[in-house]
Amino acid sequence: MANRASIAQTAEALVIDTLTAMGLDLVDVEYVREGGARFLRFYVDKRGGVSIDDCAEASRAIDPLLDAGLAISDSYYLEVSSPGLTRPLKKDADFQRHLGEQVEVSLYQARDGVKRFEGELVSYDADGTLLLRTAGGGEISFEKAETSRVKRVIQF
Repeated sequence: MANRASIAQTAEALVIDTLTAMGLDLVDVEYVREGGARFLRFYVDKRGGVSIDDCAEASRAIDPLLDAGLAISDSYYLEVSSPGLTRPLKKDADFQRHLGEQVEVSLYQARDGVKRFEGELVSYDADGTLLLRTAGGGEISFEKAETSRVKRVIQF
């Protein structure tokens, strides 16, 4: 059996065009084992948010594609869901889509004793550099490779 990462990558390649045609952005794919069962999870998003109906429709559309093109000998559960409001930003398109929004940046290694920064995502370039404007008005740049996680911050 192939490793989990390659299964997730293959699954993504099989369904990306279908999900895009449905107006959905594929945020992430994971193939994991939890509680003795295997799950193939697709996290989808779209402007205005994803409904349960969107997830059900996407599941029905991609299930036959996965059955035909994915060689997994073990049984698994297919899940399609929203990544949530505070979802992590992973792909270049995620960063572009959320410019001007509040994000929290966590670093692998502390910078001047600080590992987490919060502020407005001002820019993101093709080299993977993101610029953050903090509440105090200062700007800090980060290389995507030095970030362990970047996620949206929703203030109510």
